[in-house]
Amino acid sequence: MDFTLRLYRKLLESLIASNYHFQTFEDFLTSPQERAIVLRHDVDLLPRNSLAFAEIQMEYGLSGSYYFRAVEVSWDDKIIQRIAALGHEVGYHYECLTTCRGDVQRGLVDFEQNLERLRKLVPVSTICMHGSPLSKFDSRDLWKFNSYRDFGIIGEPYFDVDFSKVLYLTDTGRRWDGDKVSVRDKVDSKNHPFKTTRDIMAAANAGQLPAQIMFTFHPQRWDDHSVPWVKELVLQNAKNVIKKYFFVKNT
Repeated sequence: MDFTLRLYRKLLESLIASNYHFQTFEDFLTSPQERAIVLRHDVDLLPRNSLAFAEIQMEYGLSGSYYFRAVEVSWDDKIIQRIAALGHEVGYHYECLTTCRGDVQRGLVDFEQNLERLRKLVPVSTICMHGSPLSKFDSRDLWKFNSYRDFGIIGEPYFDVDFSKVLYLTDTGRRWDGDKVSVRDKVDSKNHPFKTTRDIMAAANAGQLPAQIMFTFHPQRWDDHSVPWVKELVLQNAKNVIKKYFFVKNT
């Protein structure tokens, strides 16, 4: 079974054995290591699953970056503060043009209000776009004529990482080769042959991974319990079909 917490632990162990430095996105921007991994987490749903990831990383002495949406299914004050207290970075997973139906000015106000609300809980210096695959709006367009740096933000992965040099691995679509079913979680990165988590582990064990990697995890997809694991598998496969045939072909 792929996408279990047991396998996630083994993935971390294989990466640790490969002598990488693990950096938060903020640290990678300010003092990048030559051999570095950024563990990014998009907290789209089920924040308790993200807390489980954060606790596992703490056990191994690692730090990651966790991006929370400003919606009830993602946002949990206590979990946000707990993850920060464990030594992880917390950022804002913004989707302002979706929630404001493409209105840029309203979107900026929405962005600022949600960012300030999050900053009342924890420090925030980076942000990351939520893809909102069923929306016709791309929230990155908020920055065509505005700057997130005006809000004290130092980085956004889709704008501030050179993915021609940094391998991007994302579990979007509950698969590692999800380009064909991804609407917006795409970058101009190196091609890779990985389909499963075990493929990545094998490459790490063989010393075949590049020097710098950003992983993007959606922790709601990872579970050791059979019922939620199967539920996520079935739902995500259905979503992949819808995205592939009704959204991806039009992007």
